Amino acid sequence: MTAPRRELIVSIVLHTVLVLGAIVALMPMAWMLSASVMPTGEATAYPPRFFPSRVTLEHYEQLFTRLDLGRYLLNSAFLAFTVTATSLVINSMAGYAFAKLRFRGRDRTFRLLSLGLVLPVQVAMLPLFLLMKQLGLVNTYWGVIIPGMASIFGIFLIRQYALSIPDDMLDAARIDGASELTIYWKVVVPGILPILATLAIWTFLATWNDFMWPLIVLSDAAHYTLPVALANLSGEHVQDTELMMAGSVLTVLPVLAVFLFLQRYYIQGIMAGSVKG
Repeated sequence: MTAPRRELIVSIVLHTVLVLGAIVALMPMAWMLSASVMPTGEATAYPPRFFPSRVTLEHYEQLFTRLDLGRYLLNSAFLAFTVTATSLVINSMAGYAFAKLRFRGRDRTFRLLSLGLVLPVQVAMLPLFLLMKQLGLVNTYWGVIIPGMASIFGIFLIRQYALSIPDDMLDAARIDGASELTIYWKVVVPGILPILATLAIWTFLATWNDFMWPLIVLSDAAHYTLPVALANLSGEHVQDTELMMAGSVLTVLPVLAVFLFLQRYYIQGIMAGSVKG
């Protein structure tokens, strides 16, 4: 067998496996979307159906009229955008400081912070909840926003990327009389935009999909996020599969749209970080 023919066969097999893998990965989402527009009871019929006998939007209407899911959608959007915006500012400032500013104990402090990356998130939930309780932030939006304002992963990501910024550029700006805040805003931020886009996508998706912490810190149903409200909805309407699928679609589609729209920036940031880090 010639080399070109062997390469063609390998390419065909590889692409076939990738297409089959994509189909397997997308099948549950396709059925979720299909089931959300099925008439009541059809999703659990036997034999199971993949396509609806007729398309209906009654379940989506029910979510917004009777179950007030629109409020939870707004709650999730508000928290996701607020946490993402504040974390970008704080993480980028801290990452730049650890990368380029000289102060006593900088490397030791960063190594200590890096140890937190190996700790499970669940370990910190109890002391974090007690801290929020002492501050009077339980059952408030601030109880969700403040813990997400900075993350060890975000600081680590920005710091590794900011190391690639030339020191000569920063020194030249200082000689010209620029303040550290001006240097950060006009020199550092433009240089780390790819990794900021990556961190923004990561933070937005993580905050939008977060279930455990909002469930712990928010007790008032009016403050629920979409994942928490959907979990409570499944307990109340466990037999209504079509309604559950409609709620799941509302939860998944916004973040899927954000990721598909910004995925090239996400990939650019990851690849650039891997090269420059």
